[in-house]
Amino acid sequence: MKSLLLLFSLIVLSTAADPQEADYYTITSFETPADTALEVGSIELLPEGKLALGTRRGEIWLVGGADATPATAVRFQLFASGLHEVLGLAWRDGALYATTRYEVLKIRDLDGDGRADEFENFCDAWGVSGNYHEYSFSSTFDRQGDLWTAHCLTGSFTSEVPFRGWILRIKPDGTLLPTCSGVRSPGGIGFDAAGEAYFTDNQGPWHGSSTLQHAVPGRFQGHPAGNVWYDLAPNMGARPIDPIPEAFQGERSRKDKRPGGDPDRMLAERARIPELLPPAVYLVHGKIGNSPTFIACDLSGGRFGPFQEQLFVGDQSHSNVSRIFLETVNGIRQGAVFPFRQGFSSGLIGGRMDADGQLYVGGSDRGWGARGGQPYCFEKLTWTGETPFEIHEMRAQPEGFLLSFTQPVDPSTASALTSYSARAFTYAYREQYGGEEIDEVIPQITRAEVAPDGRSVRLTVSPLTQGHVHELHLPGLRSSAGLPLLHPVAYYTLNEIPTP
Repeated sequence: MKSLLLLFSLIVLSTAADPQEADYYTITSFETPADTALEVGSIELLPEGKLALGTRRGEIWLVGGADATPATAVRFQLFASGLHEVLGLAWRDGALYATTRYEVLKIRDLDGDGRADEFENFCDAWGVSGNYHEYSFSSTFDRQGDLWTAHCLTGSFTSEVPFRGWILRIKPDGTLLPTCSGVRSPGGIGFDAAGEAYFTDNQGPWHGSSTLQHAVPGRFQGHPAGNVWYDLAPNMGARPIDPIPEAFQGERSRKDKRPGGDPDRMLAERARIPELLPPAVYLVHGKIGNSPTFIACDLSGGRFGPFQEQLFVGDQSHSNVSRIFLETVNGIRQGAVFPFRQGFSSGLIGGRMDADGQLYVGGSDRGWGARGGQPYCFEKLTWTGETPFEIHEMRAQPEGFLLSFTQPVDPSTASALTSYSARAFTYAYREQYGGEEIDEVIPQITRAEVAPDGRSVRLTVSPLTQGHVHELHLPGLRSSAGLPLLHPVAYYTLNEIPTP
């Protein structure tokens, strides 16, 4: 009873003073050139603090002064135009490499006037049919000098020209190396702190929700349409067998409880198809976002707050940025996604963080709409220097989860089981478009053990359900200073359960 009264009093006292996202991370909106619609699809860092912005309208703009605080004298200069949807930019040895629908261009400014003079085809070894869906995205260069590209299918269900639905690597000499099949509709591709590649994929056939995927060379990412091109990819080995197309007969509505014991479709198909790699993180549809895009890793050494080496993912539909913590269990990547920052002006597509911890973002609402309300935007997210009270990491344990926090917790609320609630669910791995949360499980949290330093809590949770998203709510948890969590929810994708 005392713990319940304490929880109620803390909730009442904190309501009026609950922290807001803007207290910790501020959005700066830049006024863009009046003679264009700056629908930013890609961003790259250039020497001397400059940026390059690639747009959906086929332009590349150079930007100076955006790194200043306050940014009062931002300068825009048109560098190139007439391209086809620049959704990837990378800088190397004085040249910009721009990824369009049908090629990577190596572009140079030979006379130093800020305008492109030389356009050289660097690679165009994939196909394009003219279908609106055939977007192509690219990363920056990896540690071996390769450029990773991600290619949407011809439509949601088909791959009508080579390597639509694939992740490719372009070697330093411009040759193409097929890398992963099974892609549907990527929105961005990038690297973690260790140099491992990831891409975001959008909800659709064989994707009940949007996802973050680990781009492991040789692996199949789930959508079989692009597998028709294995004859053009001898380095990949034999073509994987296709997943069973029929809808999962055992699926139940999201309100039904899973009786336990029977594996979900992804687990069953992983056992049947050795090449199949499950999503590293489900970006839970409608809650985290509906259309994920760029991937940015915080390598700023603390200049962006306490989330060093974690990933940040943009969303076009929800006009927001989410945060992802990843770990490896039994050789498979998995982890948790957390809400991070809402309130951007338009749908985010391009994003890049600099060494000073400034996250530059931009995008458009054209074609899909976006919560932000503006037709396009170019903005910057910066840390105020104040540390929010957040879940810092969520790690899977043999009997539950280990949570660490950005600030010490209040032992009374952190040890009270009433501070927490959990549910688990999955999505049907099937050829139909999208899907509901199904096979709901309501696990019981039976113990919350607070570490002596107050920085972590070990939760005993039963049952843990392999293959399910474990949704954790922490409405009653408070910091040692009495603050609620800025975002009291986490979604952990439990591909593998650690062994004791």
